[in-house]
Amino acid sequence: MDNVGGNMNNVKLSDRLQQLLEQIPQGSRLADIGSDHALLPVAAVESGKAVFAVAGEVNPGPFDAACKGVAEAGLGKVISVRRGDGLEVLEPGEVNCITIAGMGGALIASILDRGQSQGKLKDVTTLVLQPNVGEDILRRWLLNNEWVLTSESILEEDGKLYEVLTAVPEDTNAGITNANVYREVTLGNSAMVRGQDTLLQMGPFLIQAPNEVFFAKWQGEIQKLEGILTSLSRSELESAENKRKLIREQIKEITEVLQCLPKDKQ
Repeated sequence: MDNVGGNMNNVKLSDRLQQLLEQIPQGSRLADIGSDHALLPVAAVESGKAVFAVAGEVNPGPFDAACKGVAEAGLGKVISVRRGDGLEVLEPGEVNCITIAGMGGALIASILDRGQSQGKLKDVTTLVLQPNVGEDILRRWLLNNEWVLTSESILEEDGKLYEVLTAVPEDTNAGITNANVYREVTLGNSAMVRGQDTLLQMGPFLIQAPNEVFFAKWQGEIQKLEGILTSLSRSELESAENKRKLIREQIKEITEVLQCLPKDKQ
């Protein structure tokens, strides 16, 4: 576990939250949505990553925990704890970095979608997102809404796998574009070429620098799909056969990709 905060309160962050903290640009105006105990905003302010932060929570228990965490850190003047749904806790243009962690990719995408329609992403230059599931849904939302991934990481903590996705608006970062991020890639030393669909599913950065956690995740996905295939085998319905065919194709695709990737990269 890493310590953050210099000579102040030395907030101890989990590896997952530490990964998020490292992606926050220095001197940010930060909003952490679904902040729980406000550990990330406190660490961000204490380390100088954030000069101001909003800790947003929709549920009363976590909201109270966030209030307590900020009060105990003595940071009530620079961290505003607010109760509300998603980006409703923000004013347009108020922050330039948003972190959302510990939710499904579809939920994070819907929070961003609603916030964007309300002008809450105005002046936001960095999104740091940690979906628990549905990473592909979130990548597709970012792509369709002209946000471009700048980095991805995958880690294991307490038996769970987490991915951290960092994105910036495509039109403000001339050095990287979605066309570049999702261009076709040749996997490993093989002749296998994969395009946008595979990269959206598995991660354009992760697939090019796979670590042990990446392999564990996708081997686990194969096992899940094989389990579904076994239960579907009991049905003789035509719809079940169509599902079986689709799942077999998914298993074949993931297996082929994993076989082509170098196993020694960390």
